[in-house]
Formats: sequence, structure tokens, C-alpha cells
Amino acid sequence: MKKLLFVTTYASPYRVHFFDELGKHADVTVLFADRIEDQTHRSGDWFVNGEGFFNSVQLKKKVASMQKRDLCIDIIDWLKKPWDHIVLCGYSSPTMILAMLYMRLHRIPFYMEVDGGMVRETSGPKYWLKRLLVSQASWWISSGRHTTQYLVHYGAREQDTFLYPFTSLWEREIPVQVPSEEEKKHLREKLGMKEEKIVLYVGRYDPKKGMDDLLHISLRLDKTAGIYFVGGEPTEEHLAFRRENDLSNVHFVGFKKKDALEEYYRAADLLVLPTKSDAWGLVINEAMAQGLPIITTDRCVAGVELVENGINGYIVPVDDNAALEEAVIRTLSEDYIAMGKASLEKIRPYTIENMARVHMDIFA
Repeated sequence: MKKLLFVTTYASPYRVHFFDELGKHADVTVLFADRIEDQTHRSGDWFVNGEGFFNSVQLKKKVASMQKRDLCIDIIDWLKKPWDHIVLCGYSSPTMILAMLYMRLHRIPFYMEVDGGMVRETSGPKYWLKRLLVSQASWWISSGRHTTQYLVHYGAREQDTFLYPFTSLWEREIPVQVPSEEEKKHLREKLGMKEEKIVLYVGRYDPKKGMDDLLHISLRLDKTAGIYFVGGEPTEEHLAFRRENDLSNVHFVGFKKKDALEEYYRAADLLVLPTKSDAWGLVINEAMAQGLPIITTDRCVAGVELVENGINGYIVPVDDNAALEEAVIRTLSEDYIAMGKASLEKIRPYTIENMARVHMDIFA
């Protein structure tokens, strides 16, 4: 059985599930550089426990470092052990940089895995620092063509880059067909949704996610369309905007666990994520798996990888509210049910089981 070492930041749910699945096929050890309790941008309910199929190790913080991220020097002890393959899930943290320096010095080959990335115009020291770090790997594991372009831009070799389906979904979580009209009606009654059509936003209430853009275009949308924001608590400014503009069709819904969130996906007609920048955007996978068309920006890697204009949604320019408004109106007036079916079929290969199988093929 292959002995695999992964080095990553903190125990995000989709990574924990992936490591558990991979651990059914290999001897997997995962080093976590960051503690869960330090992830203040995440609700404690967001995290999950693993099933015990991999060896989980919390590295010890020893030296204070940059950007509130400490250096875990005990990673060196783990790199000295015999492994068939070593994978760094990223490249920019102090602990990752230390690991790369050690492995390059001792001529230990390693993979670099990147969940998402998009080429932006950078120059000077920032470009050359990224290029220096990315180019240290022996091989690269990429979530798609845009991420591969990003890695190659910063020094990776395309012929040594492998693709994998990045996801948070189990096979059992992808239904055979989209929800029926009867199921949607039942769910809307249960969730108190009274509007004819339902537009959904899922994510943190963070300006970087573009929720304010969707809130502002709701002024010009037909009141028969309900806008539901799921994932956080609105600020007083958000509440005042809704109150002052009499937006009775705008609803702020707090954080929902996975099962409850799935009901919102299945009750909705459309997911809108007007993000300013997203290294991937797993809510896109989740919404597509429940048969929703998607509207997102050209700065969302999941969007540009998984959404085809007019087929299962639309990609709009970032910060272009006019284009965002037009895309929402167009989608709700078109055959959005057919678009949802296209989303469901497109996302079928994006499962945790398949992600583990592809990794085992890479390591064969």
C-alpha cells in the first residue's frame, strides 16, 4: 500500500472527506499547519470530524511569522520519514515554504496541489516570488484548465501537470434527476418562500463575495422573484437597505448545515454568486448537483470551469451590475429547468470518490 504524505492548512470539510476516501486505498498521513480554532471566519458548525481512514497530525506552532501564520518547524521531522509520495496543498504559507526548501535541498521530489487559480497581470517582485515558489515542485496537480494556465504562468511544466475533479460532493449526494415541481412547491411551503421564482445566494456575507451587488440589483428585479441570502448574519446596513427600499422579497437566512442547505438549493430556481475573486467556489458544485443554473463572475474559477453561457447559466464580468442584472432576468425568463438539468449532468463526475480514484491513478 502506498504511503502518502499531504501537507495542508486546516481541516476543511471537503478535504477531510477526501482524505478519508483516499485513506481507503492508501496509507495516508495529513499534516495540518493551521488550527481549526484559529479560523475565525468560519462557524464552528462548518467543520466535520473524519471517519478515521487517515492519520491526522496537527503541527506545532513554534515561530511567529508573517500574516498571522506561524512557522511549524516540526514538519522537517515528518519529511525525513520514508514516503512514496509527498503532496503540498499550496505554496505560500511559511510552513509550506520551509518544506519546499528542505525537500529541494535534500532532492526529495514532491507534488504541488492547487485547488484553483486564475492568471492575473502581475509583475516585479510579486510575480518572481510566486514563480520561484510554484516552480519548486516536481509535479503539479490542478483542478482544471484555468488553474493549469495559472500554474504554468508561474513556472510549472504543463507536461508534468495532472488534472483532478475538485469537489465537496459524494456520489450519493448527486440525485438522478432535478427536483420535480411538486417537490419544489413542498419545500417552498416548508421554508416559507412565497415568491413565484427563487434566486439563491450562498456564502459568507462578505463584500468580496459580491452579495452587495446582488442586493443592489434586487431593486430592479420583479418583486415576484424572491432573493434569499444564506450563510451569515446581515449587517445593520443590509437591514436598513432592505427596509428603506421596501424589499419585501429580499430575505436574509443565517448559516445552515448541509442537510438544511440542500433544501434551499432544491427549492430555488437559480444560484447567483457575484464574487470578486474565488480560487474555486464549491457552492457552484453544490448548486449544480441540485439542478440549478448558475450565474457568477469571470473571477470565479468554478464558474469558468463548469458554466457554459446559455447552457447551464452565465458568466458575467466582475463588478458589472448591469450585466449581472441582465443575466438574472434572462435566466429566469428562459428555460431555466433545462439549464438546471445541464448543470446536473455536468457535475456528475465531480465526486469525492472520483477525486480519490484520480489521485490514485496519478500516484500509480
